[in-house]
Amino acid sequence: MGFNMTNQKVWFITGAARGIGLEILKAVLETGDNVVATVRKSADSLADQLGNPENLQVVLLDITDEQQAVEAANQAIEKFGKIDVLVNNAGYGLLSAVEEATADEVRNNFETNVFGLLNVTRAVLPHMRHKRSGHIINISSVGGLSGYIGWGVYGSTKFAVEGLTEALALELAPLGIHATVVAPGFFRTEFLDTSSLTRSGNIIPDYEETVGEIRKIATQANKKQPGDPVKLAKAIVQVANAEKPPVHLPLGKDSLQRYREKTANFEKDIEAWHDVITGTDHDDV
Repeated sequence: MGFNMTNQKVWFITGAARGIGLEILKAVLETGDNVVATVRKSADSLADQLGNPENLQVVLLDITDEQQAVEAANQAIEKFGKIDVLVNNAGYGLLSAVEEATADEVRNNFETNVFGLLNVTRAVLPHMRHKRSGHIINISSVGGLSGYIGWGVYGSTKFAVEGLTEALALELAPLGIHATVVAPGFFRTEFLDTSSLTRSGNIIPDYEETVGEIRKIATQANKKQPGDPVKLAKAIVQVANAEKPPVHLPLGKDSLQRYREKTANFEKDIEAWHDVITGTDHDDV
C-alpha cells in the first residue's frame, strides 16, 4: 500500500469543491491525514488546484445517487484501507417563504440535504462498524437549531439532520463510533452565491415585508458574514481528534446566541402553558 497507516486518519468529505468543504479538506491535508474528497464534477481540477498531494483522492459523487455513494466508499477503502471520519458537508440553501417553495423545490432540497446525507452515511457505516471505530460529522446550520424567515424549508432539512445525528450518536455509541452535528452560524463562504443558493421562482407579494427583506439582505450579506471558514475547519479537525467529541457543536457566537434565544422563548411558552402541558395525562398517572 505504501502508506504509513499508524496515526493517519482517513477522512471522507462530501461537497469538497468549495466553501466549508474545501476549507475542511485543506485543514485536514495540512495535518497529513489521508482524504477522499467528493465533488460533483471535474475531479481533476480540485486535485490540481491543491497540488495533487499523495494523501488526497478526489472522487466524483452525486450524493443523491445511492449506488454511486457505495462505489465512492468502496474506492476509499481500496485506496486507504479504512474510513475514520465521514464529513457529510454537501448541501445547498433554498431561500423562500415556506408557502412560496414549490413541491419540486422542497423535494430537491430534501433529496440532497437529507436523503443524500443518508445515502453516504449508509455507504460508509458498514466499514466503520466492521472496525468498531469511526466518527460521523454532519454539517447542519444555525437554521437547524432555530427557524428563520425565508429559510423554513432549508432549515427543516437541517432540523432533520440534527435529529438523525442525535439518534445515530445513541445507536453507534456501543459500536465505538461517534456522531457529531455541527451547526455553523453565518460564515464567509460561497453559501449565498448562485452556485450554492436556490431562490424560489415563485414570489408572493404578501411576504414582501418578511421574506422580501431577507432576499435583499442575503445579497448584501454575502462575503460580510462574521464566521471565519478557516477557523471553522480547524474546529472540525479538533473535534475529529477528540477522545469525547460532542453530539452538538454550534459554531460562531451568532449560532450560540440564536440557540439560547430559542430555548429562552421555549421556556416562556412552557411557563405560560404549564397547566395545559401537564394536564393531558390520564388521571391515574
